[in-house]
Amino acid sequence: MAIGDGVGWRDPSLIDVLWLLLCSGLVFLMQPGFMCLESGLTRAKNSINVAAKNLADLGFSVTLYWILGFGLMFGRSLQGWLGTDRFLFSGDLEPELLPFFLFQTLFCGTATTIVSGAVAERVRFVAYLLISGVISGLIYPVFGHWAWGGVDQGIVTGWLSRLGFIDFAGSTVVHSMGGWVALAVLVVIGPRAGRFDEKGRLQRLSRSNLPLSVLGGMLIWFSWLGFNGGSLLGFSPAVAGVLLNTILAGVGGLLNVILISGINYRLVDVELMINGVVAGLVAVTAACSLVEPPIAFVIGVIGSGVMMWVSMILHRCRIDDAVGAVPVHLGAGIWGTLAVALFPAPELLPLARGEQLLIQALGIGVAGVWAFGITSLVLRGLRDRLPLRISAAEEELGLNQVDHGVIES
Repeated sequence: MAIGDGVGWRDPSLIDVLWLLLCSGLVFLMQPGFMCLESGLTRAKNSINVAAKNLADLGFSVTLYWILGFGLMFGRSLQGWLGTDRFLFSGDLEPELLPFFLFQTLFCGTATTIVSGAVAERVRFVAYLLISGVISGLIYPVFGHWAWGGVDQGIVTGWLSRLGFIDFAGSTVVHSMGGWVALAVLVVIGPRAGRFDEKGRLQRLSRSNLPLSVLGGMLIWFSWLGFNGGSLLGFSPAVAGVLLNTILAGVGGLLNVILISGINYRLVDVELMINGVVAGLVAVTAACSLVEPPIAFVIGVIGSGVMMWVSMILHRCRIDDAVGAVPVHLGAGIWGTLAVALFPAPELLPLARGEQLLIQALGIGVAGVWAFGITSLVLRGLRDRLPLRISAAEEELGLNQVDHGVIES
């Protein structure tokens, strides 16, 4: 995340406030975007449940981030590890921070909602909300402090950012966090019934509404303009470049999967098209303020290729991600974070290119150990107290009926 003029979010101009509020609204639009994408890519008997989880985790994430997360992430730093104040943030003492708080709260919601699509059709509603709470109240804000702590004041307080780690708008801080948590849950709950045959071969399951998923992908793409543009924390000439890089990375991801799908399968896979766009966007998010437009396009192209490669690895390991969230958000997020050290002009980096690459890799590794590790510990603790996965009979009925009493006609 940028510290636009070097003084953070202190005494912002009216245009800066208006810009950040507009971008907050765009980031909020990511939630209905993810809802459309995920519910359309799952079977009709579960689509309502997926939509309901997206709605519920927004409420949970905002509440927990307001009570606890914002303080842990942007409070007074304890040796670069944790924030220690600004809990239950109301703006009474720091009213100028309200736009910044709103923007960051919706970032947390984005990180949280990534998990819902990956684990769709198998996880109990209450268990899912507990996972959502752990992300919002602990996993995301603590790592966020390590990478972005002090950004509101124009200073660097997190231990990871002090070492030189760069993640402009969250390829790792937001997207890989959600991806690591989703992967940990998927390893525990196992694949959906019928997803793999006896020999481990992947079986195609039906989708309820692909046009709805395409709409979701387009809403997410549009919303990403606020996600990346708002991360400048102010309205400046740099905004246009960031927005152009965002669009071009999505285009690069889209065109790459169309080409690969056409060559390999002699058809154009719609789900791959959607995920190619989002993978390109995830990939460029870490560096979109540091690179030129042609490089942003290349980063998006490679991001979608990484997404396809990670997806194949998951299938070989019999890990069933219902919407491809882990390849998109974790795979492309890792690539985008490494790309920070590879493409920007050397004078834009705090370290020599080789050192920067090592620090970027360190940040990726720390994110994985933290998010995957904490999630695994929580799931192990819940295993005997609150079953995560529904029964085989409930899976056959579908979660629309099991969790919400909705019976399809």
